[in-house]
Amino acid sequence: MPAAPVIRLAHLGKHYETRAGPVPVLKDVNLDIGPAEFVAIMGPSGSGKSTLMSILGCLDAPSDGTYVLEGRDVGALSRDQLADLRNRVIGFVFQGFNLLPRATTLDNVALPLVYAGVGKSERLATARQMLERVGLGPYAASFPDQISGGQQQRAAIARALINRPRLILADEPTGNLDTRTSQEIMGLLRQLNADGGITVVLVTHDPDIAAHAMRLVHLVDGQVAEDGPLRRRVAGSRAR
Repeated sequence: MPAAPVIRLAHLGKHYETRAGPVPVLKDVNLDIGPAEFVAIMGPSGSGKSTLMSILGCLDAPSDGTYVLEGRDVGALSRDQLADLRNRVIGFVFQGFNLLPRATTLDNVALPLVYAGVGKSERLATARQMLERVGLGPYAASFPDQISGGQQQRAAIARALINRPRLILADEPTGNLDTRTSQEIMGLLRQLNADGGITVVLVTHDPDIAAHAMRLVHLVDGQVAEDGPLRRRVAGSRAR
């Protein structure tokens, strides 16, 4: 029997109210993402990628349809329940790293455990383990401006892993990095997906970055225009 999807979107829509009336951003999006999948979401500017990622991360709510995350209807949850779900299930990786400049790498990685109420000695020990996992053990006492952009993104990934999430949402995680460092970061995400069974959903504009995923979802004008095995889709998009 197939495993239940981690993410299920059914007839999902999103619009924003303006003086001129509602402006649709997402339209009738239907999407299932299973456990341990690695999915890349691509599309032109204004296609709804960022809005979809915000909804998947429970940071925004759809206007229509349903979003079920690990069997729970997100729309039926209270604000506190949503915060708990984000903290337990989802790890976020952003283009801008979002590290606190006056905190050490170790303290930045440990920060989600502060919000989870974990004691200092336990959270710092766990943060050290995560830094070792991403190859940053020697940089625990360094501040963000003392390490490279690639190392900062590794620290951000370690922070995303600290609560042992089952889903990582990565929004343009290589957008501020050079080509070689981008490939290293994507290799790390691919390893986490393959070895740890973590579901990864990645938003990117770069086909070379998307090529690390197993599946491509292509958004156009707020709708799913393509959804299928990535190699064929990316090759086809390059040929056009």
